[in-house]
Amino acid sequence: MRLEEYWGVGPKTRETLAAELGTERAINAIERGDVRALTDAGLPRGRATRILRRATGGEGMEILATSDARSAYKELLDLAVEHAVTERAADRIRVLTPLTAIDDMTARLDAILAAKDAWQALSDDDRTTVLEAYARYDDRDGSDHAAVEVALALLEADVSSGPFATIADLERETLADAAVALGALEGSRVRRGADDELDRLRDALGAVEDMDANALGLIEELRDDGVGDVTAFRDAFEDKILTETQVTIDQVHAAMPTDAADATDFVGGTLRSLRSDLTSAVDERETTVRTDLERVLEDASDEIEQAVTAVTDIAFHLSLAQFAIAYDCTRPQFRTDGDGALSVVNATNLTLAARNGQVQPVTYTLGDHTVTSGSLGAVDDEFAETTRALEATDLPEDERVTVLTGANSGGKTTLLETLCQVVLLALMGLPVPADRAEVTPVDALVFHRRHASFNAGVLESTLRSVVPPLTGSGRTLMLVDEFEAITEPGSAANLLHGLVRLTVDRDALGVFVTHLADDLEPLPPTARVDGIFAKGLNPDLELLVDYQPRFGTVGRSTPEFIVSRLVANASDRSERVGFETLAEAVGNDVVQRTLADARWNPT
Repeated sequence: MRLEEYWGVGPKTRETLAAELGTERAINAIERGDVRALTDAGLPRGRATRILRRATGGEGMEILATSDARSAYKELLDLAVEHAVTERAADRIRVLTPLTAIDDMTARLDAILAAKDAWQALSDDDRTTVLEAYARYDDRDGSDHAAVEVALALLEADVSSGPFATIADLERETLADAAVALGALEGSRVRRGADDELDRLRDALGAVEDMDANALGLIEELRDDGVGDVTAFRDAFEDKILTETQVTIDQVHAAMPTDAADATDFVGGTLRSLRSDLTSAVDERETTVRTDLERVLEDASDEIEQAVTAVTDIAFHLSLAQFAIAYDCTRPQFRTDGDGALSVVNATNLTLAARNGQVQPVTYTLGDHTVTSGSLGAVDDEFAETTRALEATDLPEDERVTVLTGANSGGKTTLLETLCQVVLLALMGLPVPADRAEVTPVDALVFHRRHASFNAGVLESTLRSVVPPLTGSGRTLMLVDEFEAITEPGSAANLLHGLVRLTVDRDALGVFVTHLADDLEPLPPTARVDGIFAKGLNPDLELLVDYQPRFGTVGRSTPEFIVSRLVANASDRSERVGFETLAEAVGNDVVQRTLADARWNPT
């Protein structure tokens, strides 16, 4: 395959990669998904990532049918990358794509959840040891030496289950010797500290070189000390060398010339001879030490190779395990039978959780799921009433398409995003942020966020992006937010009704967020309407919303709550009079009761 045949590799990119890596190495880097190799060759990280996503997971990327679906996908990867334990692991996460085979999704889930269990079973001290070793691995740019040190740290932590099992059979003593050898070698040179005798010879050579560079000054120094005759000068010079250079007296005597014409010739000749002898001794000793070290590495080559591969794979799975731990993610169940299902129990929105920490979980169902009301679990006490009502009622089981209605700022868009996140994570073989989730893999994910652009061009481009996936082969999931925002209300209701019917007719799954539910009647039998309701104002006059949808019920906007807040917060009398006029329009008694409840009955 030629470089230019890869998606995103044009003439300029091909020339850059070929010049920096060579064609064969560049192709190998693309096939391996090696972001580092491409960025080191000069490609921007974003471009390198896009090329590799298409090269290693092109079919999976085709599932992302809209720009909003691709945006949500990238947001999830960004959140996961924050938990990467190495830069190389971060690069591998960045090129993850949706998978097309359930076996592949399951295999990745198995590895990540096994890593999660093994990691959580370690002591805090052992986890710290491993993470510190991985930090050194990054500092050394993923060198073999750093990888072997990480493997030793993992062996020391005695972690051997799941993905960590790949290092369990490594010989610890062999790896330890290899770590010493790798740490001692720097290319063809032996590092300082690897051999005491080599260090002594290098120190002696350095001292002699310093003396030789200042030979004339040394002669003057000896003369200033009152050394006059030849014998005394020779003895003083000998003492100086022995004191400052760590050479032996035999080496000094062997280096002293017997036919020197004067002091300058004698000192210079002695130091030159010592330099030559010591240089030869250093080279000989370094060759001996390097040969021994290389023999150690040759004997341990299989262990080193296995350690390097294992450590990079473990870093990848451990990073995703950390992500799963941070957001309390669990294994999704894949459904391939029936008409398809998408169901979540106590699911949280990762974007909100990353930003705010505490998020009210929601339960939602589409299609032929097996989630039961008794599996809902607990949520915040503030919404316990809704949870009890859900637990006492069988959840909807048949409707594959829903119309989600309710108050502004009620969490409809957040729920849509949550469902999108759950599906994307499941398709990538990653744990999902829910107590339970059932996902039918889809061939096209149509996610459309609300876009407040009101013109024919936006309407046409939106229809071009959301309709073709429905009319193609395969299963489609439609997650569409406030379609009416891009055209006039009357036409929007008609078009949205048509989209709902088309989704039902094509046996797709779908959630449509809208304020036009009453205009969509009658809906097809396999579609239902759900609603999110505001509950009032809290003592700070902030809107209090129960984000858990009520199934089969049209949610209502609650302007009286907003007007109540405006009346209470009016800055002057004339402004208050204006808002009180609006209060009369929406129901003055409701507004006053809302204000009284917020001030005196906050619970």
